[in-house]
Amino acid sequence: VGEPVNTSKDDFAFSFNKTKNVGFFSSNKTGKDKIYQANPVCGVQAIATVKDAKTGKTLSGARVAILDDKKNVIETRNSGADGIVSYNVDCNKAYTFQVAKDGFESNTFPIAKTNGGVVNIAADLQPIDVIVTEKEIILKEIFFEFNKSNITQEGAFELDKLVQVMKNNGQLVIMVKGHTDNRGSDQYNMNLSDRRAKATVQYVISKGIAASKISGKGYGESEPKVDCKENCTEEEHAQNRRSEFLIVKK
Repeated sequence: VGEPVNTSKDDFAFSFNKTKNVGFFSSNKTGKDKIYQANPVCGVQAIATVKDAKTGKTLSGARVAILDDKKNVIETRNSGADGIVSYNVDCNKAYTFQVAKDGFESNTFPIAKTNGGVVNIAADLQPIDVIVTEKEIILKEIFFEFNKSNITQEGAFELDKLVQVMKNNGQLVIMVKGHTDNRGSDQYNMNLSDRRAKATVQYVISKGIAASKISGKGYGESEPKVDCKENCTEEEHAQNRRSEFLIVKK
């Protein structure tokens, strides 16, 4: 069985209990025959292959982080020319690949618990496809949860597209307009939408965009996308909780 069970001494009578996942063997390594316990070391090779989801082309230079079950980043590596990044991790623990590359939407890919072996993960990234008009940058809606101003994971994916567009065009200056649904008082909604706009701005700045390139302001419930007044459905309320991205300067 090799080291560390086998040594230059007389090691013999190895047995392994598969039910209890433990082994025993005899050895005279100390000068006397004794029985030793052998606990197997269990490892998993987690392999991410990063590709363009539309073309199937492998992507080099993608940043592939591996996270533990508490979402802490353990390590980050870049994919090679073959698009592959490999990590050796512990058995029977859940992990997550967090993958990012310029020009593509960032994404996460779960790694299920397994008792050893190799786990292959297809980490396909969607290329960023953003509509830029003369007046605005059109993304999917940056929806917010009711009565909250924190950026959701779905919202972060969309804002990463805005960040990429702004990095590719250093002259762009953006104004973020924050909106709420019509539940709550006018003043409360104005304050809430302002917090949402500023949270959006801070997220973009945190990704490396200069503060002078983006600003934000709340408009409360004054500019609903769906003017449903007091008869709004939950879906219509959700559509009115949004951010818009106006181009101030190109």
